Amino acid sequence: MNVRIEGQEHQVVEGTTCAQALKEALSGKKFKNALAVFCGGAMLDLAVPVPADCAELVPVYADSSEGLALLRHSAAHVMAAAVKRLFPGVKVPIGPSIENGFYYDFDAPRAFTPDDFPAIEAEMKKIVSEAAPFERTVVSKKEAAELFAGMGETYKVEIINELPGDTATLYRCGDFIDLCRGPHIPDTGRIKAFKLLSVAGAYWRGDEKNPMLSRIYATAFQDEKALSAYLFRLEEAKRRDHRKLGRELDLFDFHEDVAPGMVFWHPKGMLVRTIIEDFLRKEHLKRGYEIVQGPQLLRRELWEKSGHYDNYRENMYFTVIDDDNYGIKPMNCLAHMLIFGSAVRSYRDLPVRYFELGVVHRHEKSGVMHGLLRVRQFTQDDAHIICRPDQLEDEIIGVMQLIRDLFALFEFDYKIAVSTRPAKSIGSDEDWERATNALIKAVERAGLPYVVNEGDGAFYGPKIDVRLTDSLGREWQCSTIQCDFTLPVRFDLGYIGADGERHRPVMVHRAILGSLERFIGVFIEHCAGAFPAWVAPVQARILTVTDAQAEWAAQARAFLAESGIRAEADLRNEKLGYKVREAQVQKIPYILVIGDKEVEARGVNVRLRSGENLGFKSLDEVASLIKADCETPFKRGGMRYTFS
Repeated sequence: MNVRIEGQEHQVVEGTTCAQALKEALSGKKFKNALAVFCGGAMLDLAVPVPADCAELVPVYADSSEGLALLRHSAAHVMAAAVKRLFPGVKVPIGPSIENGFYYDFDAPRAFTPDDFPAIEAEMKKIVSEAAPFERTVVSKKEAAELFAGMGETYKVEIINELPGDTATLYRCGDFIDLCRGPHIPDTGRIKAFKLLSVAGAYWRGDEKNPMLSRIYATAFQDEKALSAYLFRLEEAKRRDHRKLGRELDLFDFHEDVAPGMVFWHPKGMLVRTIIEDFLRKEHLKRGYEIVQGPQLLRRELWEKSGHYDNYRENMYFTVIDDDNYGIKPMNCLAHMLIFGSAVRSYRDLPVRYFELGVVHRHEKSGVMHGLLRVRQFTQDDAHIICRPDQLEDEIIGVMQLIRDLFALFEFDYKIAVSTRPAKSIGSDEDWERATNALIKAVERAGLPYVVNEGDGAFYGPKIDVRLTDSLGREWQCSTIQCDFTLPVRFDLGYIGADGERHRPVMVHRAILGSLERFIGVFIEHCAGAFPAWVAPVQARILTVTDAQAEWAAQARAFLAESGIRAEADLRNEKLGYKVREAQVQKIPYILVIGDKEVEARGVNVRLRSGENLGFKSLDEVASLIKADCETPFKRGGMRYTFS
């Protein structure tokens, strides 16, 4: 039979394995890099015969996303095999590949610790050196259950009893056998680079009523170079951890004993936040938005009317006031619709764009809260655009342009996905189709690439999700644009058209930076706490060499403050080198040193936090320098902004 491989037709004899077919078609280096094949959309082991109906074999290479997932899944088996060798009697429930690595859960007499890692890694290397093949067999469920019951693997028996059908697939490598659908890499020798990373407790199937298991996280890559690069990124991520930097830079804190999942902003952190908020308000006013604010509490009946009570209440907080039930708002859209509905609107009045830096509360489980990135109280740069249907695409494009400008300002790249109707939703099929088509057309008109995330929309409408990429290559969900034909109907919103009749508007829900808490956390890690000058809470610190310069330092600070520069003076009787180093650790953009010469010349010696020395400058020159530095990101993003 003829089978296409890498664009070429090859004659394949019946019974030929996929490995044999690839070996004939690929160069030696490419063949060694192939771990499996796709045939008709299904991934197959290289050891299986080429299916009789297969028209094309697509190699799965170790450096592809599919290849890495396959490599990591096989490495999980090797890790489990190593643990079983070292710790007889340990049970091995499950071990999947995950993003950037894999894990395996173990039921052991004692919890594993990082001290166990060297021995486990050494045993894994032995198994890798054995180049044991991954051998696939299919047996009856009864036979599989008896096999694992005899091994004491009660978790495997539980899984087998829940499998559909009458058979189970097993994989053996060396003396280790596991329940697994597969496929797998050809043999353990293909695992070239791996590293155990951490250990954590995990309840079996996530249920706290079940046994606590010991979960070992690890990763594997196609070669040592890729592994080393990843481990470097992990260490860099630890160095940039916003929780660590938040404490070191005195930006914010958490007091979980009195307010779990809620941020206590310290003066410098609040200043960063205020600078960003003030900028957002000015930018939205320039783009035709009106600033509004709704209440924190609304009667439960309103949340029932909107559909939030039926579809979102597990994420909400409720309270009782004067025997009435109220919901604490998890979002701002209801108040904005009530504001719109408070007056009769003409078609000439549309679009109406309401913007609110709205504080919202959402009930997050304690196990998922994570610094600023996942909190229970946060502020959204939220807006709702209420417009005529014929204005919808242009309004969405306007939001996309705002996203483009803001992410350029903060130096983020981004990706776009259109998320469609989920299983749990409200509204008619017709409205969902109209809304989804409007989003897709707007993205296409803007000339932006996108993917479709089926079933990942909001319960009231499809959405555009924007994932930004930080300086370490990590993706973060921040921006969202949601198109909604349903809530305007539920809240009976309308406008008077040119024909004098009442018409139904459409609403766009959108947040650009999203949760300000989350965005600031991401931004701290993106810039490693070294905020650009325009958003730095302290733009310049003045350092004196001795007490003799204190008076000029005070005058210099006052001059810079009058010029709109956020400056502070360090007049402590400490060595200059110590004070310079401390200012650098605090990541202050400009370090202004004053000695006797600077006092005499009525200026300062300017150093950057990078260590570069710009030499002597007058105070006017310093103010101009810092202001120009602040304006640079806006010019790069094509935005105009005046610092007052």
